[in-house]
Amino acid sequence: MIRKQEDSYRHKGLRVKLVQEIRAKGIQDEKVLSAIEKIPRHFFLDPAFDKIAYEDRAFPIGEEQTISQPYTVAYQTELLQVKSREKVLEIGTGSTYQACVLAELGAQVFTIERQKKLYDKIVSQFPFKSKYTNIKFFYGDGFAGLPAYTPFDKIIITAAAPFVPEKLLAQLKPGGIMVLPLDDESNQMMTRITKNLDGTVHQETFSAFSFVPMLQGKEK
Repeated sequence: MIRKQEDSYRHKGLRVKLVQEIRAKGIQDEKVLSAIEKIPRHFFLDPAFDKIAYEDRAFPIGEEQTISQPYTVAYQTELLQVKSREKVLEIGTGSTYQACVLAELGAQVFTIERQKKLYDKIVSQFPFKSKYTNIKFFYGDGFAGLPAYTPFDKIIITAAAPFVPEKLLAQLKPGGIMVLPLDDESNQMMTRITKNLDGTVHQETFSAFSFVPMLQGKEK
C-alpha cells in the first residue's frame, strides 16, 4: 500500500524513461505525459517493488486489487479529455495513482472505493494530502455514484463494467464524457460515452484491456 519514500534522481530518471515508453505506444497528450512524469509511482507500492516500480505493468496492492499499468492510466486519461477545474468522478480508487494523475491535471476529483480495508488504508496513508487537496475520498458503491455531488463533467471507471451504469450516466452533465472498460464476457473494450446536450449518448469503442471486474455494493 502507500508508503512515503524518497523520490531520488534515479526515480525521476526512470519516470522520464517511462514517459518515453508510453509516448512511443501512442499517448500524445503532453499534459497527461507530464502528469505521469511528475508523480512518484513507487510511493503507491510496497518498497519491495522499488526497483521495478517504473516498469509499464500492473502490480498488486492488496485486497485482490492492482495499481494499473501506466499506459492504461494514460490511455483512459487521454480519452477523458480532462480540463482544469472540471469535476471528475472516479469509480475505483484502488492505489489512488489514477486519482493523482487527474488531480495533477487540475481536476476536482471525487473518488469512490468499495473495499473498506483498502479505503481505510487510503485515508490513513495517502502521502499527498497537502499537495492534492482537490481529491475527495468516499467509501461506497461505485454503481450508485455520488448523487449528492452531481453533476460531473467527466466520469472514469477503473474496473471492467458489465454494462453502462444508468445511475452514473444520469450524474454526467450534458456535454460530459464517461470512459470505462466494457466487459462483454469475451473482451474488455475501452469505451468513451459522450452525453449530448439533448440527453442522448454517443458511444465510441477503442482498444481491448484487462481490468478487475466492477462489482456492485460495498465490501466491509
